[in-house]
Amino acid sequence: MTLAISRRTLLAGAGVLATSPAQAAPDLQPVLDYVRAQNTTGFLIVQDRKSLVEKNWPLPADADTFRQAFTYGTASDGALLEDVASQQKSFVAMLVAVAIDKGLIDVDKPVSDYLGKGWSKASPEQEQAIRVIHLLTMSSGLNEGFAFVAPPGDRFFYNTPVYAMTKQVVAAAAKASLETITRDWLTAPAGMSNTAWRQRPAAMGNVGNATGLVTTPRDTAIFGQIVLDGGKAKDGHRIVSEAALKSLFERSATNPSYGRLWWLNGGSETIKSGGVRTPGQLIPAAPADLVAALGFMDRRLYVVPSRKLVVVRTGQAATDKDFDQQLWLRLAKALG
Repeated sequence: MTLAISRRTLLAGAGVLATSPAQAAPDLQPVLDYVRAQNTTGFLIVQDRKSLVEKNWPLPADADTFRQAFTYGTASDGALLEDVASQQKSFVAMLVAVAIDKGLIDVDKPVSDYLGKGWSKASPEQEQAIRVIHLLTMSSGLNEGFAFVAPPGDRFFYNTPVYAMTKQVVAAAAKASLETITRDWLTAPAGMSNTAWRQRPAAMGNVGNATGLVTTPRDTAIFGQIVLDGGKAKDGHRIVSEAALKSLFERSATNPSYGRLWWLNGGSETIKSGGVRTPGQLIPAAPADLVAALGFMDRRLYVVPSRKLVVVRTGQAATDKDFDQQLWLRLAKALG
């Protein structure tokens, strides 16, 4: 259902709200006050293809560690170019979906079919049982040192080093670099002009994932819009098939709140990245059909199909440990 506010636009950067005479604009100021107080550098709300708000704030002077580890200058729209941490996983999931469309990847095949034998520290028999789908659903059965600890598909374990092999799988399947694939399959046809892979600084080398995806809130919102539009870019160019896109949001057997490298709301329980299992959905205050690309330090992309809504947040870690819930309480009140 399209909300009434989708007919009005907050002009980006101008602070002027265009409204119809019949209806008042939503009061987004409480939302903005909250996110600004949470170390946010970029915040963008798009509904029904219209920008309701777009704000970019500079980093404070005492943010040198974050600046050196996560930022790569400023885009022409004033937004910081940020390594969005684990949000990259959802972008890679999209690339895998495109590779499936192209007949390059079968997620039910062993990872070793693409990377060769010996990519893990499991025995040859154990390794052969690990399929691409297990990388996508964080259920490989490997620990962060690539040692076998459980049968694949048996349990959810949020494992960034093992996830990073997915990037190698898609590059090997396409016989092209990740940079080339990302440009040709996603960013160029979608018009995402400020998104690229970058080698991470040495300080980030211990996370087991050497390349970071550097982007802006506006480019991230374009990515979210592709999801809302069933796999199509703004000009109608098809990025990914509806079937392959839909598969990204199928709940995994080991975590009802996780699909294929995407977080999903509306599940019966949630196992978060730290392994804590809690009853109920990922974000209780958010619509049940919300899907999300979540990154370290509360980098966020929320997509809500029922509301034709995309919300993006970048920046340093929020001071509020209940950030997702508190933000959505405010968004729900503002948007109706």
